[in-house]
Amino acid sequence: QVQLVESGGGLVQAGGSLRLSCAASGRTPSTYTMGWFRQAPGKEREFVAAVSTSGDSTNYADSVKGRFTISRDNAKNTVYLEMNSLKPEDTAVYYCRATYLSITSIVASGIGGIWGQGTQVFVSS
Repeated sequence: QVQLVESGGGLVQAGGSLRLSCAASGRTPSTYTMGWFRQAPGKEREFVAAVSTSGDSTNYADSVKGRFTISRDNAKNTVYLEMNSLKPEDTAVYYCRATYLSITSIVASGIGGIWGQGTQVFVSS
């Protein structure tokens, strides 16, 4: 029903910024809660941020609060993750996720829903 394609990853120095984008195809992407997860090599995939269907409610992992901002533009079928003050521990593949779960329920479930292929973020020290 929905396909997701992430972009915007790359190499950045600690303290720098990146803006990730997730382009969604499909006629009704606005009916989904959208989230960002990340996975470092050898680590479990972890929740980063989520935004409600309307875009007016958000949820963040404690590790990124105050540094990352998630937003969505339903007219463009796109969700964004603005990442500031990046740290080496932010290095991971970042995945976009579409789900009918709420922005709070999405935190406890790192599987299911529709996932993109991921975009690599590497933060050098």
